[in-house]
Amino acid sequence: MKTELISSRWRGARAFSRSLLLSCMLSAPLVQAQQKQDPMVANIVKEANQNSQLEKLAHELVDVIGPRLVGSPQMMQAHNWAVEKYKGWGISARNEKWGEWRGWQRGISHIDLVHPRVRSLEGMQLAWSPATKGNKPLVAETIVLPDPADSLAFQKWLPNVKGKLVLISMPQATGRPDYNWQEFATKESFEKMKQERTAQTNAWNARFKKMGYTSRTLPAALEKAGAAGIVTSNWSNGFGVNKIFSAYTKKIPAVDIALEDYGLVYRLTESGQKPKLSIKTEAKELGMQPAFNTIAEIKGTEKPDEYVILSAHFDSWDGGSGATDNATGTIVMMEAMRILKKLYPNPKRTILVGHWGSEEQGLNGSRAFVEDHPEIVKNVQALFNQDNGTGRVVNISGQGFLHAYDYLGRWLAKVPSDIRSQIETNFPGSPGGGGSDYASFVAAGAPAFSLSSLNWSYFNYTWHTNRDTYDKIVFDDVRSNAILTAILAYMASEDPAKTSRERIVLPVNQRTGEPMKWPEQRSPTRKGGVD
Repeated sequence: MKTELISSRWRGARAFSRSLLLSCMLSAPLVQAQQKQDPMVANIVKEANQNSQLEKLAHELVDVIGPRLVGSPQMMQAHNWAVEKYKGWGISARNEKWGEWRGWQRGISHIDLVHPRVRSLEGMQLAWSPATKGNKPLVAETIVLPDPADSLAFQKWLPNVKGKLVLISMPQATGRPDYNWQEFATKESFEKMKQERTAQTNAWNARFKKMGYTSRTLPAALEKAGAAGIVTSNWSNGFGVNKIFSAYTKKIPAVDIALEDYGLVYRLTESGQKPKLSIKTEAKELGMQPAFNTIAEIKGTEKPDEYVILSAHFDSWDGGSGATDNATGTIVMMEAMRILKKLYPNPKRTILVGHWGSEEQGLNGSRAFVEDHPEIVKNVQALFNQDNGTGRVVNISGQGFLHAYDYLGRWLAKVPSDIRSQIETNFPGSPGGGGSDYASFVAAGAPAFSLSSLNWSYFNYTWHTNRDTYDKIVFDDVRSNAILTAILAYMASEDPAKTSRERIVLPVNQRTGEPMKWPEQRSPTRKGGVD
């Protein structure tokens, strides 16, 4: 056992050291010559550049259908749209039910300051928020949270919220992101601002601790105490951008207001001006709705029971249009499948694409697929997943598979140098435990890889925000990703060898002193959105 352990670790180190030479190897003249001799790669590049469908797909998905909140009519519309697109390209496709989710349809949100002056405010209801009663405007005074001595003092204060709109987010001292301060402020001024912001944040967190609640549990307590509604501002550290998640109330509306307007209302409330807001939110509760994955495939001719899987989650949050999270990943996989069907209609292995539902609530669609299709998972040649934004792929990790370098290295060697040269590789890497749908397959031991993208200010400006819209898509980068994906799928299908699933021996956790463990396969939430 000890000999095997040492041997495995040595092989892992050897694989990692080889990865450091990958870029040099892939740029060798011999490889370039081989690349030119493969007409399929040249044809993929030509088709992607001369007959791209990306802009059209993005417009139809992002602009026409819009955001795809699990359980919403738009999510179902998107599933049906994808099936029809695939069928139009001659690709077999279906919607496969994996569970059900609370159905909810967003309506119009309108939020106005009506006292002490009139101003329309930028904001929207949170996902799954109750509508205002009768879909009519709710007019109420605002109130801010106290700084109580302890939880008992807060309980005594709670009756004050009856009939009021409660502001529960910390007001930001500045709406300028740090990069703006760094560019224009003096060093002393920037440091002073950061220190004051840290002190304010610590005091705000201490306030919540004394109240005995978190930002998730507080809304229910306020609702029980008779509050008229909940007002938040989840700033995303960029100009004009907020993250829009879900409500934690059952009967009263919960809305998010832009930093600038929230700060205005908060200051007016704190200074005793007794501001009033008029809030009208329309929404429909639709009961439990079926939840699906969209699956399409090009059947293999020689090894139909072995699979190359293209992967991207289909659902989104609905503050924006779900453009870079994850319409871009979705259209990359659709475009790759279109190209492959046109140029490579008879692959050796089956090429399957999965557009997963409810990734945002815990990888539910992909976990369900892994659980429901062990016969596919055990025969996965490789899976390629793209999720994190519109940027060109710049990183691929071996995900802890000891020999990932061997086959990924072969396949990447065929990718044009202008795409390949920008990709940093990490072999054998370590297994991803979450974050996106490839992790569902890694946990089951399948060689699944994340095509990780260039940032493009993703986490501040588009990830789960009200600004994740069509105009943020960088189509040159998305086109590059479609080419990369199509070539990797082609190479994985053609490879005479079956990929190895041998795993590295994970290192010791320095905190516990115990060996780290491979992520465990987890079951999905099959019925969600309800208590």
